[in-house]
Amino acid sequence: MNSMIQMDSEMYTNSAGLDFFDIYHKNSFKQPARITWMQGWKIEYMAIADPKTMHNTPIVIVGGAFQNFNSYKYCVEQLFEKGPVILIDLPSLGSNQQIYNQDTGASAGTLEIEELSKMLGEWLDTVEISKVSVMGMSLGSVVASCFAAQRPELMDRMILMGVMQKTRKSWRMLLEESLMLMQEQRMDEFGQAVILYLVNHAQLDKTRMSPTAKRLFFKQMAQFSSTEQERYEINCQRLLRLDNVPIPQCKTLVACGQFDSFTLPHENANFALQCPDVEFAMIANADHVPQLQRRKETMNLFTTFLKEQDIAEVEGIITLSREQMQTMERRGEKRIKVDQPETFLSHRHQAEIANVSVVDINYFGVLVEIHQAEQMTWIEHNVRDLSLHLQDKDGDFQVECLIFETSEHRLRALFKHGCFEVADRLLKFIQNQSANIVELSNQEVV
Repeated sequence: MNSMIQMDSEMYTNSAGLDFFDIYHKNSFKQPARITWMQGWKIEYMAIADPKTMHNTPIVIVGGAFQNFNSYKYCVEQLFEKGPVILIDLPSLGSNQQIYNQDTGASAGTLEIEELSKMLGEWLDTVEISKVSVMGMSLGSVVASCFAAQRPELMDRMILMGVMQKTRKSWRMLLEESLMLMQEQRMDEFGQAVILYLVNHAQLDKTRMSPTAKRLFFKQMAQFSSTEQERYEINCQRLLRLDNVPIPQCKTLVACGQFDSFTLPHENANFALQCPDVEFAMIANADHVPQLQRRKETMNLFTTFLKEQDIAEVEGIITLSREQMQTMERRGEKRIKVDQPETFLSHRHQAEIANVSVVDINYFGVLVEIHQAEQMTWIEHNVRDLSLHLQDKDGDFQVECLIFETSEHRLRALFKHGCFEVADRLLKFIQNQSANIVELSNQEVV
């Protein structure tokens, strides 16, 4: 295809024409994606509508790293209350498998976030849609924010979920670790790690992420094809290169799960505080994937916002004022003391160990004191190869660490969480230690 833009059917007229949108029916998501080719890049999309609202401003949902169109099949019906829906997957995003340009052979890895968002604007120009509301989740939120900054004249309203303006060091380290696991072809660990990063395991009793959903999610990741692995690396590297997400100037809703441990609630709130016309809300008892855990509440929130109604009236939603956003707790889980702080760090391949004392700990990481300061150099040379040993009623177990920061006598480490079994055991250990602290405190009061 040498022409600049080609489409796969004769159904495209313009935004005012009825032919652009397919009428939604129960089998809509069984239909193949529609395709537009733009300078060798493939854009996949669905354009669906309810006849009652198909003349209203369309809602564009920008695909994230791995959500496919089926991820949204239970979400769009409520959105039809406001207008037609366009689901779009840009090259290497969502279910769009394209990783090389058809005309030039260039890798999709050369497309930065800004170029993807520019492509979205050019596509809307091509199909002659002059005004949209845009919804972006996770990686899709970054593309959506860049689009809003580039093409403010196209924007009506914006919904962003799971967004931060700048990536924190711990977030980058975990992303880099997942890449290393994949590159080493430790795919079972990779699959478990990605899920344990995205899903807040420490709050499963509240989020109620179903074991079936977690198992399917793991299977998808652990069985990545070579193309999917390449797409994962492309999208990770895009995020790792990200140093600033532009702030949308249109009316914006920033939302996140109450227990999001991947893009932390205070990071979402900080982004919201910079928006000139914004509402901020947390979906109660959800983490980074509220659309899976609290679908009804999430979609009620989005639809209410798009219909310009009061989101504070939505059940299962926590709204915050600007003052409350400014004083949000930064840490998701409190750190606790342990009743047997003396322990050690072991190496994945070497026999050497470092004796340490646990200063405080939670499900996500630990602060330890080094008994022999001269071992700090050895530790700093092995930041991803050490494990912390802990004791529970069943004996010794170890949790792999990423050394986050060091001082003369102390170090702080993130837990890698590349194993469901170890994650469960650590969580029970933390819960038991917390219960012991409460019991001791009660005894002291008595």
